[in-house]
Amino acid sequence: MSRALFVTGTDTGVGKTVVAAALVRGLVSEGARVAVMKPIAAGAFNTPEGLRNADALTLMQAANVQAPYAWVNPYCFEPPIAPHIAAFEQGTSIDISLIQARYQSLAAKSDHVIIEGAGGWLAPISEHESIADVATAIGAPVVLVVALRLGCLNHALLTLRAIKAQGAALAGWIASMIDPQMPRRAENLASLESLMQQPPVAVVPHQTRAEKALELRAAVVALLNVRPVR
Repeated sequence: MSRALFVTGTDTGVGKTVVAAALVRGLVSEGARVAVMKPIAAGAFNTPEGLRNADALTLMQAANVQAPYAWVNPYCFEPPIAPHIAAFEQGTSIDISLIQARYQSLAAKSDHVIIEGAGGWLAPISEHESIADVATAIGAPVVLVVALRLGCLNHALLTLRAIKAQGAALAGWIASMIDPQMPRRAENLASLESLMQQPPVAVVPHQTRAEKALELRAAVVALLNVRPVR
């Protein structure tokens, strides 16, 4: 049976795609068949084949299980805005059951499926549903990417509380040093480890994407062997 991980973050722009792609490459390097998903993406460009999202394409380039773009990114919107607003403006609605069906198709072809959310854990996708509902419908353990910047303690703890309230399992968390000038980084990391009651699976330095990928490959085994905690 295919195993999945759902990568979410404390906000948008925290490094989810870098983390997800690195996890994919790590699994591929271990000889696994790896598929990817970006179920919902807001922010895309036109191509002869239709709208394409850069994050979804990055994940597809890292994967070794080929799949139609519509399986990887079932909902793709052009403006880089909140998904529920983009869907409303397009006159459509986001159907989680369709996302589940696409996930099952990918899972049937692979050993692992790495799924990247959109925005943060509670980013709305409709008036009554959020990214959290997508993750729990798929049923994958969650990898939380915490952006190390001012406010990270509050953002991380609120997101962790929301993940637990949703009944989702946390596979682990990864610290992303997106602000190289952040004061007291070591102290904040220590506080996060204590308050979240577990150490980070990886700490991603503020480096190039290639270096981040190398940093994260070591996290793959840890993430896939850790017992998810609720």
